[in-house]
Amino acid sequence: MRLTAYTDYSLRTLMYLALKPDGLATIAGIAAAYGISANHLMKVVHQLGLAGDIETVRGRQGGMRLARRPEDINIGQLVRRMEPDLNMAPCFAGPALCPITPACVLQRALREALEAFLAVLDRYTLADLVAPDRSLAGLLGMEDPGPVPSRQSPRHRASPAKA
Repeated sequence: MRLTAYTDYSLRTLMYLALKPDGLATIAGIAAAYGISANHLMKVVHQLGLAGDIETVRGRQGGMRLARRPEDINIGQLVRRMEPDLNMAPCFAGPALCPITPACVLQRALREALEAFLAVLDRYTLADLVAPDRSLAGLLGMEDPGPVPSRQSPRHRASPAKA
């Protein structure tokens, strides 16, 4: 299983914005911090805005910020939304693609593995991704925003209800 660059950039953008709760960030600033394409990041930011994860402020002093609290952004849901195709094998698209689909244990095993992968991601929020190590802000060239209140470990959190 490999996530697309689109999903990776989405996660990185949200992490950056979560580390900058009191200010606005720019696409250029995020792209420079991660060493990624600003053009590709524009598409990602647009989609995150449409989904309600971020909000943008226009104008000379504009930029973007999180539209929701980091605790309210579930990583599993984000990955499902951003990944265009979570089919791990061509046969996931339909039984007509493989003559052994009705008796195939491999397809069942792969489907179970995908469900386990997503179940683990469902236990994490954006807050969990940025809370454990505050040095992330320094690594991204940002000022350390200070301590984050302790949160319950994701391993002990119940999976959120599916919407």
